[in-house]
Amino acid sequence: MTTAHPLTTARHRVPASRSTVALKAATAISGLIMVLFLLVHMYGDLKVFSGRAAFDDYARYLRTTGEPFLPYSGALWIARVVLLASVLVHIYAAVTLWRRARRATAGRGGWRYQSTRGRGGVQRTYASFTMRWGGVTVALFVIYHLLQLTTNTIHPGGASPSPFDRTVNGFRIWWVVLSYAIALTALGFHLRHGFWSAFATLGANTSVRRRLHLNVAATAVSLVITIGFLVVPFSVLFGWVG
Repeated sequence: MTTAHPLTTARHRVPASRSTVALKAATAISGLIMVLFLLVHMYGDLKVFSGRAAFDDYARYLRTTGEPFLPYSGALWIARVVLLASVLVHIYAAVTLWRRARRATAGRGGWRYQSTRGRGGVQRTYASFTMRWGGVTVALFVIYHLLQLTTNTIHPGGASPSPFDRTVNGFRIWWVVLSYAIALTALGFHLRHGFWSAFATLGANTSVRRRLHLNVAATAVSLVITIGFLVVPFSVLFGWVG
């Protein structure tokens, strides 16, 4: 019987900060930070129903919050840095966990817990099955969204210094609304599984009753965010706003 050399064992030892448990916790916490951001962002978007003045005033308020203790847009940039850090941590942890799972199964993936109702495994819901590609779709959508409505780099329907006008000009075009609908549907599926998985990772899935509550909460949050964001583009497209 032989034993592994101590140096060999130490060489393959993973630091606690990069352990699977730590990475899953990082994925959960960073995901919940992004969910909180989405809820606040959705609230701001719905101000479009109050008209141009209210919507543009809200956009200015975000940039003047914290003055004079913070510089112009200081609070907004703090929020952006926290959000960007959360996104990077989320992507790094998710990709690292996925690569470890692929290595552990020689690239074939793994069978979930089986049941007579689902030979592929009871964890293979559509939302969980599409988590990776849903995340890629959402990432590409966020880039396009920033270029259109934040930096005014891409401006279908016409450029404008007014956030309200940029929103209305873009969403008057059917293919812009269609692209948003596809991306937000992918976001909804991603949120449905991600929200449940985050709380399960953090230890909230402790009983059948708690699991039911988590499922209901995950479905409610995903529907509220998806529908809340879709209301604005479809309202503009159908002429209810602007």
